[in-house]
Amino acid sequence: MLVLSRQRDETIMIGDEIEISVVDIRGDKVRLGINAPTRIAVHRKEVYDAIRVENAQASKIGPADLDTLAQTIQPGPARRSVRSPKASSSVSSPAKALGVTTVRPPVSSSNSSQDKSSA
Repeated sequence: MLVLSRQRDETIMIGDEIEISVVDIRGDKVRLGINAPTRIAVHRKEVYDAIRVENAQASKIGPADLDTLAQTIQPGPARRSVRSPKASSSVSSPAKALGVTTVRPPVSSSNSSQDKSSA
């Protein structure tokens, strides 16, 4: 294990993308700020261990559990109508089948000509 000493407002770099900064020191507690890409998960150790245990339990799903899950989850009526061949000819898009409409504000020709002249 590498042990480094840092004072308040000093930073440690891990590779080119991860920065660990000492934000505050109060008594026996040190507050760290971690700047890392979103693709890198950053957790406290106890949270990380809990996630690992939960993932291990979730991966132990059995065939009986899958059968129960398959009987529980059924597609709703809107989804059935979108997937059926008869409905696909009468409905042009899944959004219309679900009753979704898109409203776009009108574009005035006088506004667009003002934008061009001011640019």
